[in-house]
Amino acid sequence: MISMLLLGLLVGAGHALEIDHVAAVAALVCGKSSRRQIIRHGMIWGAGHTLVLLLVGGTALFVKSALPQSFSSDLEMLVGVMLIGLGLHVLYRLHRDRVHFHQHGHSSGAEHIHLHSHAGETRPHDQTAHDHQHPDTTAWRTLIVGFMHGLAGSAALVMGTAATLSSPLLGVAYIALFGLGSIFGMGMISAGMSAVLLPVNLLTGMHKSLHFLIGVGTIAVGAYVIVNAGA
Repeated sequence: MISMLLLGLLVGAGHALEIDHVAAVAALVCGKSSRRQIIRHGMIWGAGHTLVLLLVGGTALFVKSALPQSFSSDLEMLVGVMLIGLGLHVLYRLHRDRVHFHQHGHSSGAEHIHLHSHAGETRPHDQTAHDHQHPDTTAWRTLIVGFMHGLAGSAALVMGTAATLSSPLLGVAYIALFGLGSIFGMGMISAGMSAVLLPVNLLTGMHKSLHFLIGVGTIAVGAYVIVNAGA
């Protein structure tokens, strides 16, 4: 039984590698300016994914029921639409924002290389102060994306194994460990993304090209998910 529960942890970590999950989180974090923010958003996605699995999967185990297959297919199609929306938003933000890399300091004395946007500003760049905070107010969007992925194909995947265990409580424990694995796995993936998105020598032109590829790639994955769900 312990081996089965540990297997849930490992399967959850591998589950985070699915292409639609990686595409969604890449689209969500490609505008972030620090490694901490990127990893945080990856783990928030995993938390949303896990909470929905525990709620839906745990309830299904105790009432001995499951979501209809047609409903799961509809959710998968909705995930595809969501991915296309995320990809389009990346491309829109790339067009809207005037971004560049520069070095600046904070009142604390710390200095760092920073990706910065001057969207909507009319003053010349050299008159704009760069000693500023970096608020991150998009965590709710990442959480919702995690919810959607948890509701779609993940629930059926986890329920298939959890339902074979000897009691609903063990099934819930399996789902919880699966969810913890997905949080850890996406955190590691996000750390890898930060290594690609945040190098000091990443020039502005390369940054724009990378974001363009993420946007187009996310749209392509969303279209594939829709077609596959329809089939």
